[in-house]
Amino acid sequence: MAKRKLEKFEQIKTFSNVFEPEIKINLQTDFELKGNWKKNYFKNENPIVLELGCGKGEYSVGLAIKYPEKNFIGIDIKGARIWRGAKTALEQKLNNVIFIRTKIDLINSFFSENEVDEIWITFPDPQPTKQKKRLSSAYFLNFYQKILKNNGLVHLKTDSRLLHFYTLKLLNNNSITPLVSTDNLYNSEYHNEILGIKTHYEQIFVNQGKNITYLKFLLKKDIEIIDIEKYTENDVPK
Repeated sequence: MAKRKLEKFEQIKTFSNVFEPEIKINLQTDFELKGNWKKNYFKNENPIVLELGCGKGEYSVGLAIKYPEKNFIGIDIKGARIWRGAKTALEQKLNNVIFIRTKIDLINSFFSENEVDEIWITFPDPQPTKQKKRLSSAYFLNFYQKILKNNGLVHLKTDSRLLHFYTLKLLNNNSITPLVSTDNLYNSEYHNEILGIKTHYEQIFVNQGKNITYLKFLLKKDIEIIDIEKYTENDVPK
C-alpha cells in the first residue's frame, strides 16, 4: 500500500492538471495564479466552482462532464486521493477541471475576492470534537465569503447528522435561510442527477444504510458569520 501511494505521488508530479505548491510557501505568499485562473489557466471567462475536501475527485469530474461551460477545481491535502480524479480527467480529456493539493484554510492564498462562483463540500470529516475545524464552521464560512462572489452558492453533502444539523443551526442563527435542506436526500424531492453523483465515501455510507443529508445556501458579502455555542452529538435531533 505504501509503495502504491509513493507511485501515485510521483505520477501526479507529472500531471498537467495538478498543482502541488509547498504549504510553507503559501503561508508566506500568494499562489501565482491567484486572481487570474480564468485568464491565465482556463483561458475563458466561465464561472469557477470549487470542491473542498475533494478526495478522489468524483464530484469535480462528474460536474465537469455535466457542465462544460464551467471551470472546476478540486482541493484536498491528500495527494494519493487526488491522483484518481486527476487521472480520470486526463484520460477523458477534460480541460475544465483541475486539482490543487493544499490545506483548505489556505484557499485565500489561491483565490482573489469574488473569483469563485460556487463551492461544494462533499463528505468532509465532521470533526465531532473540533467544531472550528468543521468545513462548514463560521471560521471556514468567513474564508469562503472572501473569495465567493456576493450571494455565492455553497453546497454541503454529508452522511453526518451532526455536521448537517450543526450547519443548519449556524445558518439560522446568522439569519441565513437555506435554499434546500434535507436530512434524507434520496427520499426527497431534491434528488436529481447532479446530487446523485456519489463519491467513494458516500457509496460506503449508502451501503451501510446511512441517510445522506444536503444543504444549499447563499453567502452574502460583508456579514461576519458568528459561530454558535458548542454543538455535539448530544444536540442532534433524534
